[in-house]
Amino acid sequence: MDKNFTIEQYNYDLPEERIAKHPLQDRAQSKLLVWNHGKIKHATFAKAPELISENSMLVFNDTKVIAARLLFHKSTGAQIEIFLLHPELPTRDISTSMTLQQSSVWLCMIGNKKKWKEGELTLQLGKESITASYHDRDTNLVYFEWTGGATFADIINQAGETPLPPYLKRKPVAEDTNRYQTVYSKNNGAVAAPTAGLHFTNDILSEIKQKGIALEYLTLHVSAGTFKPVEAADYRDHDMHCEQILVTKETVKHLQRHGDRLIAVGTTSLRILESLYWYGCLLAQDSNAPFFISKTLPYENSIKKELNFHDALDQIIGLMDRKNLSEIHGETEIFIYPGYQIRTARGLFTNFHLPKSTLLLLISAFVDDAWKDIYKEALDNDYRFLSYGDSSLLLR
Repeated sequence: MDKNFTIEQYNYDLPEERIAKHPLQDRAQSKLLVWNHGKIKHATFAKAPELISENSMLVFNDTKVIAARLLFHKSTGAQIEIFLLHPELPTRDISTSMTLQQSSVWLCMIGNKKKWKEGELTLQLGKESITASYHDRDTNLVYFEWTGGATFADIINQAGETPLPPYLKRKPVAEDTNRYQTVYSKNNGAVAAPTAGLHFTNDILSEIKQKGIALEYLTLHVSAGTFKPVEAADYRDHDMHCEQILVTKETVKHLQRHGDRLIAVGTTSLRILESLYWYGCLLAQDSNAPFFISKTLPYENSIKKELNFHDALDQIIGLMDRKNLSEIHGETEIFIYPGYQIRTARGLFTNFHLPKSTLLLLISAFVDDAWKDIYKEALDNDYRFLSYGDSSLLLR
């Protein structure tokens, strides 16, 4: 095996006390490490508007975290935890599934499954209720049915708990309902927050707009797979998670106009942008290609001609015009690791990520080996790490 693909080289010592277990009282008071073409300086996130060029466009992921952890109790008293992963029936589309008003089948993780072999589990929610039963126990497909005419999003946000990352090692409390959510979250469907956006406040967004910097929003419903550690010695063998994307035609046109001046807010926003690029390349070869980006596509030779980002977006706009679409839905399992050429954003807001994670591999692809200096600087200066931790702005 080529040593250049060993995950061990993306390991570093992260003391437990450096993991932020709770958010700061003020989002904007997070520390901000700025890496600008190799030079590092420190600021607070409140200063972020001053650090962004006026001709830039910030690209946000506006997914909204759902209360994906549902706790049921059997008549025996046994607690069964059902964690929503993604819908299967009557549709796999998360956005559509969130609006259903009677029943749905989801792939789930089931805690204490040995205590739930069959039968229904019910949660009473005032005048409404939600019932869970197996659609297929072997594959963890769970059939949900609810009363009251509410949408599935409304029901689970009443019934469930905030799905905090496992490394926080604590149960959610009242503050997490608001703080594990960006202030601009809109489209229900994520089971993990796009954490780079947690530092933005409405005041900071207003200040950015007043400076003349453009803001644009796309949707990638972050899946639980984002927390899955890379266990394969050769990280290319990692089983990459798949996530759903929603983008409007107006957004695609705005991205095209700003071209090489994009700053992605978070790794999920960058994954959307790069997936749009590859989808445009697929459409250039097959005008009816489905919007699915496999983890290996960027590393295969199946794309005969690579486009620039502007022309790739032109292909998507053409498809939407031909099919009279105002928005497109797609899926991506794009795997960005060292050696990958970033085609879209020149800047990236991002938190500090777990050792040996796909997120750290993406950061290395963005800044090459400079990630080591960046993370050492953060550790040496008492930065808080992971989802509720501090932030960085990386400018290439």
